[in-house]
Amino acid sequence: MANGYMGKILWVNLTDESFKEEELSEKIYRQYLGGYGLATKLIYQNMPAKIDALSSESVFGFFPGLLTGTVAPLSGRFMVAGKSPLTGTWGDSNCGGYFGPEIKKCGYDAILIKGAAKTPKYITIIDDKKQILDASDIWGLDAVQTEEALKSKHGKIQVASIGQSGENISLISGIVNDKARIAGRSGFGAVMGSKKLKAIVLKGNKTVSSADKELLLEKTKTYNEQIKAATAGAVEAWRTLGTTFGNVVSFQIGDTPCKNWGGTKEDFPEEKVNKISGTELLKYKEKSYGCFSCPVQCGAIMKIPEANIDETHRPEYETCASFGHLLLNDDLKTIFIANDLCNRAGLDTISAGATIAFAIECFENGIIGVDDTEGIMLKWGNSDAIIQILKKMIDREGFGHVLADGSKIAAEKIGKGSEKYAIQAMGQELGMHSAKYYKSMGAAFAFDPTPGRHTTACLDMIAGGPIIKPDGLFEGFTLPKKFKRPGEDRSEAEKLIAGLWQSFNSLGLCEFLAFFQQYPLIAFIKAIVGWDLTMDEIIKIGLRIQNLRQAFTLREGVKIIESKISERAVEIDYLADYKGYCEKMGWNPDTGYPLQETLKNLDLEFILKDLY
Repeated sequence: MANGYMGKILWVNLTDESFKEEELSEKIYRQYLGGYGLATKLIYQNMPAKIDALSSESVFGFFPGLLTGTVAPLSGRFMVAGKSPLTGTWGDSNCGGYFGPEIKKCGYDAILIKGAAKTPKYITIIDDKKQILDASDIWGLDAVQTEEALKSKHGKIQVASIGQSGENISLISGIVNDKARIAGRSGFGAVMGSKKLKAIVLKGNKTVSSADKELLLEKTKTYNEQIKAATAGAVEAWRTLGTTFGNVVSFQIGDTPCKNWGGTKEDFPEEKVNKISGTELLKYKEKSYGCFSCPVQCGAIMKIPEANIDETHRPEYETCASFGHLLLNDDLKTIFIANDLCNRAGLDTISAGATIAFAIECFENGIIGVDDTEGIMLKWGNSDAIIQILKKMIDREGFGHVLADGSKIAAEKIGKGSEKYAIQAMGQELGMHSAKYYKSMGAAFAFDPTPGRHTTACLDMIAGGPIIKPDGLFEGFTLPKKFKRPGEDRSEAEKLIAGLWQSFNSLGLCEFLAFFQQYPLIAFIKAIVGWDLTMDEIIKIGLRIQNLRQAFTLREGVKIIESKISERAVEIDYLADYKGYCEKMGWNPDTGYPLQETLKNLDLEFILKDLY
C-alpha cells in the first residue's frame, strides 16, 4: 500500500449489480492528487461526451482528498463530482463530516457509480464485504430517518443518502451525510435519485499510512496548539459562531445580498439583521460539532423548542442569508425550520432560498398570483409562506413543482418576463456573496466550469486571509504586488489562485483554513505521501485540474464565454476580467478554449481530439 492514498478505486454498476476494483498508478496521483482532481481524470475518460446526467450511462462518484483520512488538520473533505444535471457542465460539490475518511478506511480513493437500478437500492461496503441491497423500506424516508434506520440495521457506519428531493429528481437536491453535512450544489441528489440509489453505507477497517509519522504528528500538534491558543480573529469567530459570524458583518460591509439581490440596507435595517445574528443562533447551541481532523469545530448541534426541533445542526451563513436577508425574513425560527427541512430532504439551501426569492419577486410584480400558488401569499418576509412553499418544493406539489428545479427552469415555465428575477449562472443560483464587494466573484460565478459557486477560486475573497501577509498562508506562495488593480498583476494573481485552489480542494482541505494561520502544506504532503513537491509543482497540478474541468464543460457543448449573470449581482466588467485571466491561463480569450500548447504543457494531450 502507498502512503497517503490507497492505490485503488471502486466501480459500482447498478444495472448489473457488479463491483470492480481498479488499481491506479502513482503517476495519476502525482498528476491529479485526489478529490475532484482525480475525479476529472477518471470521469472525463470514462463518460462519453453529451450524456444526459440523469441517464443510466452517466457516471458520478465520491472522492476523498489526497490527505483525507489522516490526522493532518482540516483535511477531512471529500467531493461529489460528475456532470451536473442542473447546469449541464462539469459538476462538483464539496462536503465534510466523516463520510470522506470512511471511503479511505474502506480501502479506496474513489467510489464511482454508473448504470441505474430498476428498483430502489443501497450500496454497502462493510468490513470488505460489498453488496447492493433492497431499499424499498427506506425509500420515501428523509435523510435523517434513512441514516437512523441504516445504523439501526448495520451498526456503527457512515451513510450518504438522499431525501425526498433527490427521490423526486429535484435538480437542486444534494447528498446528505452526518444528518446535515450536504454536498448540496450541482444537483447530485437528482443523479442518485435517477439511478434509484437511496444511500451508500460504509464501514472500513483500513488505515491510511504515512511516510513519516513522526513528522506528521509534530506538524499536526504544533498547528493544532496554535489554533487552540487563538483567542481573537478568524479562528475564535469560527470556533464560537461558525460561519454565522458573517450574518451581520458580511451584510454590513455589502457582501450579503438581500431582497433577491435587488435590495439595500434600508430594505433590511439593522434591527432586523440583528434578529438573525450568529449570537442569536448561539443561544440554541447544545454542543459543538466538527468534521474529521478539525481542531476548530465550527459546527454546532442545536435544540429549538419553539420549532419543536429536538436536534438539528446550526444553519450555515449561506442558509441564513438565502432564507433570511434574501427574503427580507428576520424570523429566526423560520430559518431553523427551513434549514432542518432542507437537511432532511437533501435540498440545497442556497438554491432553495434563492428560488423562493425569485418567486416572491414574481408575485410582487404580478407575474404570478394566488391562483398559481394555491393561495400562498408570497410576500417579502412572510415567514409562514416561506415554509409553506418550501414544503411544496420538497414534495414537488402544486406550484412547488414549478420551483423544484431552481429559478432558471421555473422562469422558463412561467415566462412573462420572469427571467430577469432569476439570479443564476447557467441554471445554478449564485452563492450568497456579492461580486460588487468581491470584484473577482463576477467572473467566478459566470465562467467557472462549475458556475454559480462562491467556493470556487475567487482572488478577492481568498486575499482576505493570511495569504497576503509576509509569512503567507503557504510557504513559497506569494501574490503579485499590484494584484488589487486591473492589469497584468491581477490576471496573474487570478491564475495563481486558480491553480492553488484546485490542488487545495483535491487534497481534501477545508477552505476555511485559508482564513486562519500559516498551514505547513508542503511539510504535510512530505510527511504523509513522501513527495518532495514544490509550490510551483502544486500550482501546476492545480492548473492541470482546472484545464480538465474547463475541457469537460466545453466538450459538453457549453459556450462558457456566453454565460451572463444579472446586472444586479455584478458591478465591474466581469467579461473583461475573465479575458485577462484566460490570456494568463493560456486559453483563447474569445472562447475560453485552452490552447493546444497549454494542454500539451500540462500533459493533457488526450483532450486535443475533443476540442480540436
